[in-house]
Amino acid sequence: MGPLRPYCRSLLVEALVLLPIAAVAAPATIPLTLPSGRVVQAEVMVSDHDRALGLMFRPSLPADRGLLFVFRRSDFHGIWMKNCRFPIDIVWLDEERKIVHVAENVPPCKADPCPTYEPLRRATYVIELNAGQARRDELRVGATVSFELPR
Repeated sequence: MGPLRPYCRSLLVEALVLLPIAAVAAPATIPLTLPSGRVVQAEVMVSDHDRALGLMFRPSLPADRGLLFVFRRSDFHGIWMKNCRFPIDIVWLDEERKIVHVAENVPPCKADPCPTYEPLRRATYVIELNAGQARRDELRVGATVSFELPR
């Protein structure tokens, strides 16, 4: 039993260190119905931390997935591509979920300072999707995206 004791202690220490990390809730996922009728599953980014992290450091985004950023108030919310690894489409929506601006095929930032992409009108929501998806799924100014936010 003597040689196992350091191993058990190591497991206990790992569990105590990792437990708080595991306790942090992952963002909720909800369906978004795009203007084409296609439904994608979107991670809902409500906290400042989740919105700041966004797609940073992810190797890719599955074709049927996206991110939905939810802001407390309508404004010219800027998005940047720091530490992102692939191009995306960025879609800004007003409080009625109507598209007010689309930035297609936005490239990852290669060097500081990274550019910030902003809408031409105030927005309450921002959707990030794989590059090319906005065009394929008819995401254009004036169209509506349907979704229900989690409670």
